[in-house]
Amino acid sequence: MNVLLVEDEARVADFVLRGLRAEGWMVIHAPDAETALELTLQERFDVVLLDLMLPGLPGQDFCRKLRARRDYTPILILSALDALDERVEGLRIGADDYMVKPFEFDELIARVEALARRSGRFTAAEPETVLRAGAIALDLESLEATVDGEVLDLTAKEREILKLFLSKPGRVFSRERILNSVWGASEDPLTNIVDVYVGRLRRKLNGHGDQLQTVRGAGYRLSPK
Repeated sequence: MNVLLVEDEARVADFVLRGLRAEGWMVIHAPDAETALELTLQERFDVVLLDLMLPGLPGQDFCRKLRARRDYTPILILSALDALDERVEGLRIGADDYMVKPFEFDELIARVEALARRSGRFTAAEPETVLRAGAIALDLESLEATVDGEVLDLTAKEREILKLFLSKPGRVFSRERILNSVWGASEDPLTNIVDVYVGRLRRKLNGHGDQLQTVRGAGYRLSPK
């Protein structure tokens, strides 16, 4: 997946860049619409993530100019403008979807994938009902987590963290990605809550806590075995 992020607010841009790159996607950041328009002439993107309140040329004009070129790359607007008329205008001027800030990161991932699927540029695998990594398993229907068949007593947040790790065993998840997925974008990025909960989850894995590994300077991963 090749994504163009058009966002002038550094904190938001960093948050989205880290999360999307943790998914293994290529992401190019443009701080303004003029730069973004130049980039769309140089490279083919699967999806554009677009803020509306940009310095210089506003996001609405980016949409109009891109569509005037007959460039139909899917556009997902990410904006703090949440009034109905703002959302309707965004869709009418050429955007394909609209999310209001702050947003849940997992929903952002799902919407980007949906836009890319619709355009025929991305194919996602069929969802599984039971996620596994060695002796550790999570039934997505019953929400029952087990180790060697023994049911674990997990809190809702611990279960969500385990679900994230089990979705891609072996992948390193940054603290920011875990925080965004489980607690949402409004949580203070400087909090140590991720480390606290990962430690609690590790202790509850009944002798398999060593599968939940710390990757120094990067985050955490769940070993497949």
